[in-house]
Amino acid sequence: MNINQADLNELEFPELLSEIAPFAFSPKTADKIMELRPMPIDEAEISLKKTSEFFSSFEGAAAIPFDEYEDIEEELKLMLIENFRLENKSFIRIKTMTEQVGKLQRFFPQLSEIFPTLLEEIKHLEFRKEIVDKIDKVFNRFGEVKTEASPLLKTLRTEIQHARKAISENFNRALFNYGQSDFLDDIKESIIEDQRVLAVKSGFKKRVPGRVLGISKTGSITFIQPESVVKHYFKLKENQEEEKKEIDKILRKLTAEIAEFQPQLTDYQSYIFDLDFIRAKAKFADQVNGILPKINRHQTLRLREAFHPLLWIRNKKEKKEIFSQTISLTEHNRIVCISGPNAGGKSITLKTVGLLQLMIQSGILVPCHPKSEMFFFEKIMTDIGDNQSIENHLSTYSSRLKKMSGMIKEADGKSLLLIDEFGTGSDPELGGALAESFLEFFYDKKSFGIITTHYTNIKIVVENLPAATNAAMLFDENSLEPLYKLEVGQAGSSFTFEVAEKNRIPRFIINSAKKKVEHDIVNLDKTIVKLQQEKFEVEKIKSDLSEKRDSVEDKRDNLHKLNEQLQQKLHNFQKLYEDEHRKLQFGNKIEIFIDSYVKGKSRKDVVKDFVKILEQEKYRKLGVDKDESKRLQVIKRKITQQLKKEDVQEKIVETNEKLEEKRVAERAVWMKVGQRVRIKGSASVGTIDEIKKSKVTVNYGTFKTTIDSGELERI
Repeated sequence: MNINQADLNELEFPELLSEIAPFAFSPKTADKIMELRPMPIDEAEISLKKTSEFFSSFEGAAAIPFDEYEDIEEELKLMLIENFRLENKSFIRIKTMTEQVGKLQRFFPQLSEIFPTLLEEIKHLEFRKEIVDKIDKVFNRFGEVKTEASPLLKTLRTEIQHARKAISENFNRALFNYGQSDFLDDIKESIIEDQRVLAVKSGFKKRVPGRVLGISKTGSITFIQPESVVKHYFKLKENQEEEKKEIDKILRKLTAEIAEFQPQLTDYQSYIFDLDFIRAKAKFADQVNGILPKINRHQTLRLREAFHPLLWIRNKKEKKEIFSQTISLTEHNRIVCISGPNAGGKSITLKTVGLLQLMIQSGILVPCHPKSEMFFFEKIMTDIGDNQSIENHLSTYSSRLKKMSGMIKEADGKSLLLIDEFGTGSDPELGGALAESFLEFFYDKKSFGIITTHYTNIKIVVENLPAATNAAMLFDENSLEPLYKLEVGQAGSSFTFEVAEKNRIPRFIINSAKKKVEHDIVNLDKTIVKLQQEKFEVEKIKSDLSEKRDSVEDKRDNLHKLNEQLQQKLHNFQKLYEDEHRKLQFGNKIEIFIDSYVKGKSRKDVVKDFVKILEQEKYRKLGVDKDESKRLQVIKRKITQQLKKEDVQEKIVETNEKLEEKRVAERAVWMKVGQRVRIKGSASVGTIDEIKKSKVTVNYGTFKTTIDSGELERI
């Protein structure tokens, strides 16, 4: 990977890292982040996957149990020194880190589908619970050495407790006895060297036996430790010294035992540092909406709705709008030449691509659309005459030529060249010719590149190169305001004279300038302007038509749904009527069976007739179900066909009108009193009793009904 520091600086990569570093728990991890550089694709892909998986834990309920920690690097070095003793807090750090690793080893296997890469990494760690057990045997939850750490320590602490009790009891007794006399000052007692002492009036000091520990500033008070307390105090001090020695012995032994696990602890430390690193990158991705795009190896870069992350952060703080860009580089479109007026977003677009490329090659998620696609370059070289950068560095023409010389030496088919204001810095005509030669050289080397330029000859050269494309930053010709939208496929105008006019440059000066410029160049620029404006208007019309089309389709769909609902309701009503009518007929037949049985018909004959009716009902039901299935298939087929037609509703209405006219004419011929008929879709047959205009009375034998003539069909 060949990317020098100057190129990293021009693309503001150090500034990006300084935004990520504060998310790290450890200062050492923060330092590591600041040293991050692009890496080989296989290494970067693993880092990207881990970062993406950690990022996903922020959005769901599966939060990774990883908290702030203290590193153990110093302890790892010291524990290897023979007969060395670690401090209490060091053991607690070691225990905490070991428990953290154990917790993560239990967590990731439960969610292997969500965190496959993170699981794969921690799977190889050798978790040693003995480390925690050994430390827990010596220390309590407050980080203090347990009394049970050794038998001797237990004995010593028991004796210390007894000595303190004896000191307290004997001092209180002495305080009470001497308090009855006039030997003590009004304050009675004081504390000297963490010991309770009697405040004896100096005139009576010889009357109070004990150890003198001090005298007041005035000399009126002598501070005495009573004789009855002294022997217990010395016993206490002796036991405390023995306690310190025993604790020292215990901790030296524990240090030696923990030192046996130094290789595992080193792995734990390295893993925790790396996870802290990954977490910091994931937190930054959360801040700028970073994602993991598709990584390919066939030299295809497709950035959709890409944002410059630093500009995103800055504009978000200032509550300013930020514009995304979409741009592609492929083997068949290796060079994109962006033109357009100043302050239109050319440099930002170029720097966005460069910075996002550095990010992805460094294992950092990038702010763009999830369907974006990226690949890795071996070299990324820049020449940004960056008058829009934070530092506002100004490059001389000679220094830019020096950079160009370096590019010529290094450029190949695996290089990305990012050149701002290509060819500027010298005589426009001569500089343009030189830039043209540079461009042709890079093209022949099959290098990938994004360049910005104002030179017309460069735009023309790009137009004639099969694997190169012109692009323009769109500009509103009327308001002369930038639209900050990149349009690939056409060159942009600099709007030199238009911008000058807007800024109140006298028209006679502008006209004079136009005369001094070659006529073809002015006409070409005008043509570019016209094409750009026309393209913008066409896109607007296209967008409006698309919206109208969607609206018409929505209305058509609603009409189809309504028609289907009405048809279904009618069918359900007809079916309900048929069911009720059938039940009524069946009830009448049952009534006839009862009457015949009452009148003397044999039970066997009645049952025989009843079975016949049951069989008829069985075959009828089977036939109805079959007919219903066929009917539904026909309806479905018709609806499918209708949905494919244009002006569906109009044709439905037109067809229904013609059919209705035909049916009216036919009904006038056959519809007479006595004609056998049935309701459409029904199986029940009746006879016409009466006809009044469009209403017809139908006799079904057991009941009569009046219905519209259009609902009937003859038998």
